[in-house]
Amino acid sequence: MAVELIAYCGLYCAECRKYKNGKCPGCAENQKATWCTIRTCCIDSGYKSCAECTIMPLAECKKFNNAIGKVIGFVFNSDRAAGVARIKEVGAAQFAAEMDAAKRMALPRRKKK
Repeated sequence: MAVELIAYCGLYCAECRKYKNGKCPGCAENQKATWCTIRTCCIDSGYKSCAECTIMPLAECKKFNNAIGKVIGFVFNSDRAAGVARIKEVGAAQFAAEMDAAKRMALPRRKKK
């Protein structure tokens, strides 16, 4: 379990293929990710993730719901907002343990009915 490998947006880098293959240092250490408004906002605010933010629901946050984030959600079939909500609910350590046990880098998007 690696709490420090929880991305600012609710993804879990420890289970990411690029991280596992040594092609990415993980969100917190990725100095090249200056394009990520979520990462920049969390660093500037002193947050470990969006779970510490007071803007709720996340649907109201323009930085969290930007075009790049939507593409990432689609590509990885991930629900980053659900990840952030889970971190808020159970804490970072429990979230990391759950993601490790499930071998997942993200909570899956729910299918719309």
